[in-house]
Formats: sequence, structure tokens, C-alpha cells
Amino acid sequence: MSKNIKKKVVVIGGGTGTYTVLTGLKKFPQLDLSVIVSMMDSGGSNRVIRDEFGLLPTSDIRQCVVALSKKKPNELLRKLFTYRYSAGTGISGMTFGNLFMAALTDIYGSQEKAIERTCEFLGVKGKIIPVTYDNTNLVALYDNGKQVLGEHAIDEPDGNLGEHRIVELSVFPKAKANPAAIKEISLADMIIIGPGDLYTSVLSNIVVDGIAESVINSKAKLLFVINLMTRWGQTNHYKASDFLAEIKKYLFKYPDYVLVNNRKIPSRAVSWYKNVKSEPVNDDIKSTLDMKVIRGNFIHSKYYHKNISDKLTRSLIRHDSSSLAEAIFSLL
Repeated sequence: MSKNIKKKVVVIGGGTGTYTVLTGLKKFPQLDLSVIVSMMDSGGSNRVIRDEFGLLPTSDIRQCVVALSKKKPNELLRKLFTYRYSAGTGISGMTFGNLFMAALTDIYGSQEKAIERTCEFLGVKGKIIPVTYDNTNLVALYDNGKQVLGEHAIDEPDGNLGEHRIVELSVFPKAKANPAAIKEISLADMIIIGPGDLYTSVLSNIVVDGIAESVINSKAKLLFVINLMTRWGQTNHYKASDFLAEIKKYLFKYPDYVLVNNRKIPSRAVSWYKNVKSEPVNDDIKSTLDMKVIRGNFIHSKYYHKNISDKLTRSLIRHDSSSLAEAIFSLL
């Protein structure tokens, strides 16, 4: 790679998976990073942001800001932005970062401007681009004919609905892609999707009008990071090939590169995940002429424990940001 020409990498997603990828890639000065972020979250503190503040959800934006911010001298600010209140009527479960961006939106009269100012304030390396500024919600249709509205309802399905497969994902009302997102995709050398909840973090971006077409028409190489574990309600009993089939369904092609973990999931983690009806993703895919499969030890050794005030289901194990980033960088 030339020292003078940076490779443009666009990450599409949201949540902790995207945070992990960005944290690792930020360490490579040879990369020009952009992230296109889902804006459909409707659970936890985002429900308050949407219902009481009348704003688009900011939790995924906040995670990207923290991931791409300079470690020094803003370590205190990074801690503040991830701080989650555990007490106080109406504020318990909220993060400082979400409230900060809500305040800036009120000050500047624009959520777009608030995101820009937040990025400047924390010295963000790269561009953070909401996939859309339209107020919309995810809609999932299941194989039993039932339909649900809202990302939170998909993440935490009622009754036995979570046992059924999602056969169609869309947004309501229709939403147009942010022109800035379209531009970044068109300039990319590599587009990265995953890891993350397949429907509510990854495909939630792809179903916004204009995004799939832009990815399809892009000359960039497409890389997909497959999840470590399945998720009840979204990817029950999915094998690696099932994840790829869904990517092809919405993008009409397979990725050029697929990153798959080949380290055995620790038994302690497997036992914990059984309680939430999740299991390790079985690797059943092979490289082809058009798709290269890269396997490696991509699991972080640390176990993650959520804040006591956080009411949402979180991952116990996650990908290792450094090993992921090194594998991705080697392909560039």
C-alpha cells in the first residue's frame, strides 16, 4: 500500500460489532475511515430519545463516536460518553452521551449539526454518517405470517415469535438514504458489514432506499464478518451459510471476503448463552472463485458484563478488535 494514498474503508452497521471493528481499524493511519450507522433503534434509552425528545436514536452514533475518538487527551470524555445512569426518575438507563447530543440538537436546532459538533469535540478520526435522517422504523415479517414494527420488538420478540424465521425486512414509512452515505460508498475501496445483529444492526441499513443499490454498483470489495453466536429471535440455529444467504438476498451477491472465527467458544460462554437460547455459529462455508473465506482466532479473551441499569440483552463474548483489524488490513 502506498504511503501517500490512503485506502478508503466504509463500515456499515451499528451496535457493539461496529464499535469493535472501528476500534481496531482506527489504529491504522493508512486508512480513511467512514461509518454508516443505523438510525432505527427503538429500545432502552433510545425509546426516550424518540418519544420524549422527538429525535432520531443516537446510541449507535454514540458508540461510533467513542470508538473513533482520540484516546488522549479525551479519556475522561470517553468515559463520560459511555456512562449510564443507574438512578433518577426518567433518567435511569440513559447514557450521558445520548443526553449530551440531545442538548446539542436543542442548541443548534439540528441533529446533523449536533453529531458534527460532538465529533469535533471528541476528536473523531473519520466520518460518522447516519444512514438516513428520515424518521422510520424496522418492520419484520416472520414465516408464520406475523409482522412486527420497531427494532426493539424484533430484538426482544414476544411469546414464541422468536422461534420463527424472519422472511422479509423493510422500513415503514419509506426512508431515503442520506446522500452523504451514498457518496462514501461510491468512493470506497472496501465496504465492511458485520459483525452485529443481522437484521437490526446490519440489514437495517441495507433496506433503506438507495443503500443496497449503492453497494451493488460500488467497485469496492465487500467484506462480511460473521457473528460468533446466533441470536434468539433473529438467527435461531443459523449456520454461517445462512448468514451469507441473507446477505445475498438483500445485496444480490455474496461478499468478496468472509471472516470467520475458528477458535472454540469457551464452555463457560456456551453455557451462559444457552440461557438466552443462543449457540455458536457453525462454520459450513468454503471459499469459491468469487468469495475468499479467512479463518482465524477472532475472539476477545475478555468477558463483557453490562451495566446494572442497562435493560437490554448484551453479548458476553465479542470479537477481538485487533485481530479483526489486522486481518482486514492485510486484505487491503
